[in-house]
Amino acid sequence: MTQHAVLDHQAHRDLRVRVEPGEALGDAVMSCVTVPIEFRQVQAHFPILFHRNAESGAFHAVALFGFEAGENLFLESGRWDALYRPLALSIQPFLIGRSADGEGPAQVHIDMAHPRTGDETGVRLFDDDGAMSPYLEDVADRLGKLDAGYRASEAFFAAMRRLDLLEPFTLEVELNDGAKRSLVGFHILNEDKVRALDGETLGNLHVEGHLMPMFMALASLSHLTDLVARKNRRHG
Repeated sequence: MTQHAVLDHQAHRDLRVRVEPGEALGDAVMSCVTVPIEFRQVQAHFPILFHRNAESGAFHAVALFGFEAGENLFLESGRWDALYRPLALSIQPFLIGRSADGEGPAQVHIDMAHPRTGDETGVRLFDDDGAMSPYLEDVADRLGKLDAGYRASEAFFAAMRRLDLLEPFTLEVELNDGAKRSLVGFHILNEDKVRALDGETLGNLHVEGHLMPMFMALASLSHLTDLVARKNRRHG
């Protein structure tokens, strides 16, 4: 259950938020949403897959951390075992809020029911004068990037659908001890179709800013092997 509130320097003057990684702090997740503007950073550590909403047909991208619900193979004894945390994970428990019609300035909201919120051992959001702490300034910057990334991703996925570049993806994982895991319900870019694109189409994708994220998503798939190795170490 969430409990969203508009962040306010008076009402939340003494509020603290825990910032360290942790299973009990919301990081025990198999994946998190990612956006094309951060694919370069994400692909250095995590596979990037695409998920299609069964009702709306809309796609979004995810950074993959494990093979089953609640499994994050990058959490090691309270330590984040990668040099990058995707924006959607790193901004918790904050989010961008907008009016129902989408007009007007965005506001920073906080989930008061989130496990990171309200612990006295956490980091303060405001100083004694009500000014944002350096931590909150950094969060606000990340929220802005994530919000811009969400908005830009619509054009990216429209181009992928128009060119029919996304295909269903299933992965069967056999662990060292013989146990098997299946990864289903995702899509990836069809590399053969990408290779077959003509020069004009590639040029248009580059001008539109979609070509680099496509290549980053394809390159990220090499980390599926790394993820299986992490699973074997954890499983063993």
